[in-house]
Amino acid sequence: MLIINFYEYTPPPQLITSNLPVLQKVVDAYKIWHAHYSNFPRLSKFSLGTKIDSLFTDLINLIFLAGYAGADQKYTFVVRAATKLDLLKFFMQIAWETRCLDHKKYAALSVPLNEIGKDVGNWQKYCKKKQPPSEE
Repeated sequence: MLIINFYEYTPPPQLITSNLPVLQKVVDAYKIWHAHYSNFPRLSKFSLGTKIDSLFTDLINLIFLAGYAGADQKYTFVVRAATKLDLLKFFMQIAWETRCLDHKKYAALSVPLNEIGKDVGNWQKYCKKKQPPSEE
């Protein structure tokens, strides 16, 4: 019987995300966020910080699902991911405005989120062109 100690197991890098570059970008941005989340002010950590963390994980989930969805469902997942990303950027800006994130941390997250936004927007346009016509 093979026993794997998951505390010592390190998965191969980019195993799942290699065929979805935008997913890898989101995961990388989440890693940056996660490093800053531990230093989030206590007053906002369990409200605004948790909201941002939840939006990040929802975004990862939607992009993953979009990558493996059929042609008839892909566009819906990409549109939902774009909406989550916009919400994430909005709450990230609130965190910056309320000084939960300083300028450097906000910039470190804003740059990859803007790149992800371009990728998701292009993906959305591509899916809209490829979307099968609806039967009415």
